[in-house]
Amino acid sequence: MGDFFEEIFTSIRKNKLRTFLTGFSIAWGIFMLIILLGSGNGLKNGMLENFRFMSTNSLSIFPGKTTIAYKGMAKSRRIAFKQDDVDMLKETLAPNAEKVIPLIRVGNKNIINKTEYTNTNIRGTTPDYLSFSKYYIVESKGRNINETDLKEERKVIVIHEKTAGILFEGNENPVGEYVKLENIPFKIVGLYSQFSGGEQNPRALIPYTTARSIFQPSGEINDISIELQGVENEEENKLFEEQIRSRLALKHQFDPTDKNALWIWNRLSEYMQTQGIFNGISLFVWIIGIGTLIAGVVGISNIMLITVKERTHEFGVRKALGATPLSILSLVLTESIIITAIFGYIGMIAGVGITELINYVMTQSMDNSGDENSVSIFKNPTVELNVIFMATVILIIAGLIAGYVPAKRAVSIKPIDALRGE
Repeated sequence: MGDFFEEIFTSIRKNKLRTFLTGFSIAWGIFMLIILLGSGNGLKNGMLENFRFMSTNSLSIFPGKTTIAYKGMAKSRRIAFKQDDVDMLKETLAPNAEKVIPLIRVGNKNIINKTEYTNTNIRGTTPDYLSFSKYYIVESKGRNINETDLKEERKVIVIHEKTAGILFEGNENPVGEYVKLENIPFKIVGLYSQFSGGEQNPRALIPYTTARSIFQPSGEINDISIELQGVENEEENKLFEEQIRSRLALKHQFDPTDKNALWIWNRLSEYMQTQGIFNGISLFVWIIGIGTLIAGVVGISNIMLITVKERTHEFGVRKALGATPLSILSLVLTESIIITAIFGYIGMIAGVGITELINYVMTQSMDNSGDENSVSIFKNPTVELNVIFMATVILIIAGLIAGYVPAKRAVSIKPIDALRGE
């Protein structure tokens, strides 16, 4: 067995250029496949990361103005949402409407704490809004708005931890303290932060009923958000959106086809479309990658064909001395497998190393920026190990076939013909 492998490595050393060309085509095929797949994954991961700061299975409804005359009523009528719209949607859209969240956008107001103040975007909403917006209460720093706050119209407020840092410098936990909003005292009941996504102008949350009684006595709601359940595809999502339009059109007496009377921000639809785009990109990357592998296979086949042709005389001598066709085939195929495996591994290591290096540099860059909420369009450009392993195995099998076909043809030649060919 030792002589067998010694003979193989002697042949490899004797034909360095041939071995290098064969190996390079293999290594390059694996390397490019990993780089292409890593780039596709990095772009996909980066873009999908942007959806982390919002509930993807949701939509928000905004009232507008009619642009189509309807049942004798003139166009340019202003649509206004109120509590009965929320109740109607909860009742008629169940069970697909898991959460129906009204929102009153109070706008930017000064929050004052003795000598310190900051301008903050105030929103009146319900307890569900926190998780819907991918926010969370900072551990051991209070609570969220609750149903009792809504029922009793309590003057309580949940502020961002950055806002707390401005108003209460040096006070790590200002929960229980009071601030003034439009000269009205509000008790801080919790500090929140967000899982992802930049918060350029941190919001402050107050009970929806409190916001309505103080800032919106008309009872109007700026928009209604719905978290969906059981909507699995684009067709179901579109049907659900049409149901919302038809129900609100019936209630407010406007044409259901009038898009300006009602604007719907459908995050689920956007998410599905984005997923579809990146599935297409992944398919395209795989096609290019497989094409690269095929190019590597063709390269192996051509070089092995030349190699076997060069060694036809050698095979004739071996057969004349009593070597069996199987022993000659084993010699050629083992050499092909060794070259393919070694250079395939080199290409795999190089590809994985480059993708991991890029990932490390990007991670360090984000950490050094000091912005935990920064959003990137390119993230974690790595490839799953099972994909890399399968690609390497495919190339090894291809190398085996590439060596077998010409070698089988060569050993089938009679020794006298092989010697005459020389």
